[in-house]
Amino acid sequence: MPVTSQLLPGVKVFTPHQVANSLRFNDGSSDYLVRTPSSSGNRQTFTISFWYKRTTPGTSGSFIRADNGSGIDGGIRISTDSIQFFDYNSSYKTNLVTTQLLRDVSAWYHIVCVADTTNSTSGDRALIYLNGTRITDFSSETYPTQNLNFSSINDSSFAQNIGRSQNFATYLDGYLAEFCFIDGQALTPTSFGEFDSITNIWKPKDVSGLTFGTNGFYLDFENSSSLGADVSGNGNNFTVNNLTSVDQSTDTCTNNFATLNPLNGNNYAGLTFSEGNLKVTTTAGQYAPAQSTIGFNTGKWYAEFKATDVDNWTMVGIVGQNATATSQPVGYFSDGYGYIGGSSAGGSNSKMNNNSASSYASTYADGDIISVAVDCDNNKLYFGLNGTWLNSGNPESGSSGTGAAFTISSSPTSGFYHFAVGNWSGSQTPDWEANFGSPPYAISSGNSDAEGFGNFEYAVPSGYFALCSKNLAEYG
Repeated sequence: MPVTSQLLPGVKVFTPHQVANSLRFNDGSSDYLVRTPSSSGNRQTFTISFWYKRTTPGTSGSFIRADNGSGIDGGIRISTDSIQFFDYNSSYKTNLVTTQLLRDVSAWYHIVCVADTTNSTSGDRALIYLNGTRITDFSSETYPTQNLNFSSINDSSFAQNIGRSQNFATYLDGYLAEFCFIDGQALTPTSFGEFDSITNIWKPKDVSGLTFGTNGFYLDFENSSSLGADVSGNGNNFTVNNLTSVDQSTDTCTNNFATLNPLNGNNYAGLTFSEGNLKVTTTAGQYAPAQSTIGFNTGKWYAEFKATDVDNWTMVGIVGQNATATSQPVGYFSDGYGYIGGSSAGGSNSKMNNNSASSYASTYADGDIISVAVDCDNNKLYFGLNGTWLNSGNPESGSSGTGAAFTISSSPTSGFYHFAVGNWSGSQTPDWEANFGSPPYAISSGNSDAEGFGNFEYAVPSGYFALCSKNLAEYG
C-alpha cells in the first residue's frame, strides 16, 4: 500500500516516494552551501530542480547563484516574491521574472528552471516551471541568443552558491529539499514530480535514477554530519557554512509541519520571525500573538515551546480567532487560553481566558520548555513544564479531564484553534522557539508521536500527535 500524506490540511495525497529531510536556511545566520567545480560543465543546457518553503514574504534571496563581484552574475533567486532566472554579463543575457508571487508560508513549492540555448525557438531557451506547470507570464522577459553560454552557472571560474549571493552578501530564508542540478540535459518537471491521480496535487518523485552529468548533483540533506553531501554518485559535495545538524529539518514536501505564521493579520508588525518561522521575538506593547500556520478542530495535538527569553507577562497557549488589535494577547477572547510566565496577574504564576487572569500552577523562566496538549475531542487543554504536567494534569484522561488547565470551547470563532505564543507587557520583549516536531534548537532526548513523527524533548501523550500534514490526513 502507498503511504498517504497531504500537502494541505484535509487533503490526502498518495506519495510512495517520501522525502525525509529539508535544510532550513536563516539569513540572519549567513547560512549557505558552496562548491567550485574543478572544470566547467555544459553552460548551454542544464536543468535545476528543488522544493522550497517560504518564511519571509517581501524579501529576496538566492536559491543558486554564481557571482564573484566582477559584474558577471547568474542563477535563480526569489526577487521580493517573484521567481527570477537570470544570466548577467554587462547586461541581462537571460532574465525571466515571474508576475506570479510566492507568498504562502505554509506551502511547499516545486521550482524547475531549464536552460537550453541550442533550441531554435527563442522562447524555449529558458523556462520556469512551478508545481509542474510552465510559467508564461513575466514582468521581465529576456531570452538568450542561440547557442549562448551562460556566463557563470556551471563555470569553474565561479563558486556555485546555494542560499547566498557572494557579491551582495545576501542570504536565503526558508527551507530547501530535493535540490538537483542536471548537467547537459533539458528535462521537464515530470522527471522530478507528478500530479496525484486523485487530487491533482503536484508531488515529488524518486529522482535517484536520473543521469546527472559531470557537474550534476543531488542534495537530499539526509546526512546530518555532511549536509552538503551529493548523493547522485558524482561526489560533487558542497562545503557547509553556518549550518549544523539543528538546521536539518523533517518539514518536507511530503510531510509539511506547522510553523509560526507572519501573515496572520495586520497587527503583527511588532513580531520578528526567524529560524524558519520557528522563533519569534516580540516588541514591547505588541500583544497580538504569533500563531501556528496549521489549525485544528478535531483530534489531539501536541507541541513544545521553549521560552528562550522570559519577561513579565510572557504567554503561550491556543487561540480560536485572530487578534484584531495589538492589545489582544493569547487569552484575550473567550476562545483564547494562555499560560503566563514571569510576574503576572494572579501572582507569579497564572493562566488567562476571556481577558481574565487567575492563579495557576508554576511560573516558567529562561530555557524552560512548555508542553501544550490540546484534546479537541474532549475539549480539554493541558500545560506541562519541563516534562511534568501541571496541576497533576493527565492528557490521557479523556472526558474526565484530570488536571486540565481549561475546558475549551467546542466551537472556536474561526472554526479552528491555533497554537500561539506572545507577550502581554508594555515594556518587555520575550522570545519564543516553537517545536511542532521539527525543532529549531537541539533536543537532548528525542521523542516522537505514535506515528513516528516529530522530535520532541518530552514524551508525547498517548493519542496525541505532532501537527503535520500526514497526521492531519489521519487524525485531523
